[in-house]
Amino acid sequence: MHILLVEDDVGIAEPLVEGLQRQGYDVTWVRTGREAIAEDPRDLVLLDLGLPDLDGEMVASRIREHSQVPIIVVTARSDEIDRVTLLDLGADDYLVKPFGFRELSARIRALMRRVSDRSTVADQEIEVGRLVISHRTRTVFFDGEEVSLTPKEYDLLAFLAGDPGAVLSRDEILRSVWDEHWWGSTKTLDVHIASLRRKLGDPDLIVTVRGVGYRLTESPE
Repeated sequence: MHILLVEDDVGIAEPLVEGLQRQGYDVTWVRTGREAIAEDPRDLVLLDLGLPDLDGEMVASRIREHSQVPIIVVTARSDEIDRVTLLDLGADDYLVKPFGFRELSARIRALMRRVSDRSTVADQEIEVGRLVISHRTRTVFFDGEEVSLTPKEYDLLAFLAGDPGAVLSRDEILRSVWDEHWWGSTKTLDVHIASLRRKLGDPDLIVTVRGVGYRLTESPE
């Protein structure tokens, strides 16, 4: 597996490159956001937010415009808003500095397992009543009209549609759609559910099960 490391701090980057290579990964190391955007995204991107030229959030967004490569962001910022924003932009996981190399290795392995699981259904299309979701193109149609969703809104809707009619707990949704290590506020889930209802134009499509979570109706009328 080939990892693109985006990190301007030599003291951090060099031991990371050495450690990743010892584990058998090929590593390309760049120091700026512009270099990261210009590079082939490889199999996984390890992206530091504190870059000298471009904001890391912008870099993640630009990469996501043309690639679904898994992205792990590294940040010294600890406030929840930054993490939510990054995950919404398409980052798959995050690490807050300082972190241990063993934790990074575990995050990489867990993320690549999730990517492998997703790839087994990459060509599937889910149809639930008036709702059609294409995993291959990551597009959503409702009543025959394409619905524009953010990457995280798409992931959330696709997760709910994977088992229509089933009640999925808030914790289960956050672990699967956001991050298995998620410990932030669950309000971000409510915000995304509200946004999906608004964009789909049918508030009854996603049902709130009080005290538990949400379910996607099997036969939306």
